[in-house]
Amino acid sequence: MVGSRALATLLAAVALAAAGCGSDSQGGDRGGPGASATVYAASSLRDVLPEIDPAARFSFGGSDTLQLQIERGAPADAFASAAPTQAEALFAEGRCERPVAFATNRLVLIVPREGRGAVTSLGDLGRGGHRLAVGAAGVPVGDYTRRLLAALGRDDVLRDNAVSQEKDVAGIVAKVALGSADAGFVYRTDGLASRGRTRTIALPEGAQPPVRYLACAVRRDGARSAAAQAFLVRLRSDAGRAALRRAGFVLPGARDQRRAAPRRAAR
Repeated sequence: MVGSRALATLLAAVALAAAGCGSDSQGGDRGGPGASATVYAASSLRDVLPEIDPAARFSFGGSDTLQLQIERGAPADAFASAAPTQAEALFAEGRCERPVAFATNRLVLIVPREGRGAVTSLGDLGRGGHRLAVGAAGVPVGDYTRRLLAALGRDDVLRDNAVSQEKDVAGIVAKVALGSADAGFVYRTDGLASRGRTRTIALPEGAQPPVRYLACAVRRDGARSAAAQAFLVRLRSDAGRAALRRAGFVLPGARDQRRAAPRRAAR
């Protein structure tokens, strides 16, 4: 017969395990003790997320592409997007828990580090036929870029100078760093991360669109729900926030962090 102390210990362990797996993920939590999360995340988070959670497995790409992969059943446990649209869409579809805001960013213009200084401001793009790399429409960095240019009344820049429509911000950085483009619109954090290969040009504050990052735990059969929640806790911990600040991100206000996604449709 199991002693009373041993039985109490066993019951406590079961209670802790149940609390840790307290998610309404479809099919329950399949991750065992110490299981690590598989995180699908925006390319602009490539340098900082592995620092925040070294044990997690990451798949980086354009937020819109990752959203589509999750909708098609990709084995993601958590999702971090560079815009609210993708995470909120998954929530509305019942494919993820309520998203939380964890960082903000801003747009900059980058040029090759070893360039001849032909582009020193946004105004230079209208002269000399300079080649521009931008994010494709539907990709967060591409949509943000279009909003910024519209606010400045400079839609002509896309029409006259864009030679490359990239699927994520990493593609823009690569084109500019290699000299395949004379300039590109990226996030400030990507400008900082590539400063050995590119130079950064600031853009007008008043035209900046709100760049907000959201994260959520994915709901699917076999999701490691406890591991996903642990990743989200690390992301918003003091250490996680410090890592985001070091990478150049700005932390959202308390109101943004509590912001609810609009609704979730029944499935």
